Amino acid sequence: MPSITRSSRASVFGPYIYLVRMAVLSLLVLGISRIALVGWNYDRVMAAGNPGSIFFQGVRADIILVCLWLLIPVLCAPLFAWSRWATIWFKGTYIWCLIGLISILFMELATPAFLMQFDSRPNRLFIEYLKYPQEVLSTLWHGFRLPFISGLLLTILLGYGLHCLLRLPTPSLALWSPAKNLLVWPLVFVAVFMGIRSTTAHRPANPALFAITSDSMVNSLIINSGYSVLYALYSMKHEARSSEIYGKLSTHEMLQYSLDWPWLKTYQFNHSEYPTLHHQSAAFTHDKPLNLVIILQESMGATFVKSLGGVAVTPELEKLAEEGIWFEHLYATGTRSVRGIEAVVSGFPPTPAQSVVKLSNSQNNLATIASVLQSAGYQTQFIYGGEAHFDNMRGFFTNNGFQDIVDIKKIANPVFVASWGASDEDLFNTAQRELNTLHKAGKPFFSLIFTSSNHAPFEFPDNRITLFEQPKNTANNAVKYADWAMGRFIEQAKQSDYWKNTVFLIVADHDNRVYGNNLIPVEKFQIPGLILGADIKPSKISMLGSQIDLAPTLLSLMGISTCHPMIGRDFASDRESPGRAILQFEDYFALMEQDKITILKPDQTAVIAHYNEQKKILDISGHASETEMKRALAHVQLPSYLYRERRYPNVPDCYRRK
Repeated sequence: MPSITRSSRASVFGPYIYLVRMAVLSLLVLGISRIALVGWNYDRVMAAGNPGSIFFQGVRADIILVCLWLLIPVLCAPLFAWSRWATIWFKGTYIWCLIGLISILFMELATPAFLMQFDSRPNRLFIEYLKYPQEVLSTLWHGFRLPFISGLLLTILLGYGLHCLLRLPTPSLALWSPAKNLLVWPLVFVAVFMGIRSTTAHRPANPALFAITSDSMVNSLIINSGYSVLYALYSMKHEARSSEIYGKLSTHEMLQYSLDWPWLKTYQFNHSEYPTLHHQSAAFTHDKPLNLVIILQESMGATFVKSLGGVAVTPELEKLAEEGIWFEHLYATGTRSVRGIEAVVSGFPPTPAQSVVKLSNSQNNLATIASVLQSAGYQTQFIYGGEAHFDNMRGFFTNNGFQDIVDIKKIANPVFVASWGASDEDLFNTAQRELNTLHKAGKPFFSLIFTSSNHAPFEFPDNRITLFEQPKNTANNAVKYADWAMGRFIEQAKQSDYWKNTVFLIVADHDNRVYGNNLIPVEKFQIPGLILGADIKPSKISMLGSQIDLAPTLLSLMGISTCHPMIGRDFASDRESPGRAILQFEDYFALMEQDKITILKPDQTAVIAHYNEQKKILDISGHASETEMKRALAHVQLPSYLYRERRYPNVPDCYRRK
């Protein structure tokens, strides 16, 4: 190691010399690797489109990884980048940077073999296989011997080369003066912090930000393998066996209780690999396939619907309720947008873990209404006024059936842009243009439209509505504006050529602030739901329903007979059976039935409660029986099992696998 100068005279990079070199070398390694991988998969990259953005966005992802690795030494600099610790500091940062460089190199060299096997960069599977070293080493030796040996040799040789570059001759390693050190450190910290965040938006960047094509493999090329694995490792802490905080059933009991509903009795569940996969026969038939448009309303719960016991700020929705199928007792599965997306789009029940929208196991081949319709020849699309990578929506959608993503970047000349994106009227204006375009293309289509104006800080354009209250930026006013924009869109849709051949669902993702004194604030889970358009006849559904019932009901109304693993109720075929709803609130899980609610607590106990809808009171009457507890436990354990074992795929043909 070069000599260390302890005087106040310092080199340009002072104590950060090895950190700067490591950053430059890492970006070179990652850039060269990406160029090679793109060249290797040139045809797929070009077919996916947007090749220029692959490299531009790739650099952003590379900077995130490099800054993550540099964060620890940068945080340590104020403590150790001083004369008395000079030797320790420079040796320590050199070793840390060399480890980082070799790790990055190793992951990139491991990528081609993994890509050939799994059509993706190393991800969650890469981590999982580390649990089985004997099997993995045996597989590598017998199936990938040449790539395995070549990778190890290249790691050693190129690692030595990186060591030499990191240790390029330097006359002396010099520290800065104490004053300069203290003045510069905050700037270095902010630079590294912003490099990790990679955006000034509400949420830091995540892999979904880089899902810019409809090809999941191409999207994986945009990020780097180190970042892919680190993010998968981070996500894993939220998944897998989250439901076991309530207890555990055998797989047989879990399936027995969770499939014990009247509307499921007519289905045949005879696939051992996919235990909930079944064929659903549509209740209706049509001369030609119907289109589907789902309007997912941000935070527009029953709190804002007068006929459901709320404030009178949704006159357009209430007027439309007379024209379609209106759900009088529909409940959300959770309190977050991703939970609503999970239920409405995938028919997937909730667990204490994060929504499958964000979890790694569900980022490919998870059944959604989009993947089912795509298999049936539909064009599929997601339209959002904000940034589609938020909450991993872009990544989840593009890898699970959605072919086109339209977000704020594609909204032309918005009249109003708020903190969460373009206003709802801009969103719906864009949606109207997109739907007309899809209709003219001649293929049936499915479009998911997700609003955002009713989100704190409740920003929307002036002079659109008569304010419900003062000041302007309140939830009630924002909901009234969102309702106005939605009603305006439906009126335009009615005048459009696609209206007579399109089914519309208007539903909330969840209510707004979920609060209350009840163990579970049941009243804040109730949401409006309305199906209209095409040849839908007006009616009211008084039975208890859940968001997970909507996808099967829509498929049936559209005349789509198909196979899927969704266990929701088809209200088009069965309106007589007693209903149920499934609620996840923080660490509490509830199975809500017509006459009772079974609530599972994280201490593996369960209670029975009764809900008074008029008074919005939840009365806990005592402990649940063993059968009641098992029945509820089965419904929270099932989705955890289906997710963990990857048993919720899109399999349009039930007879393809048995």
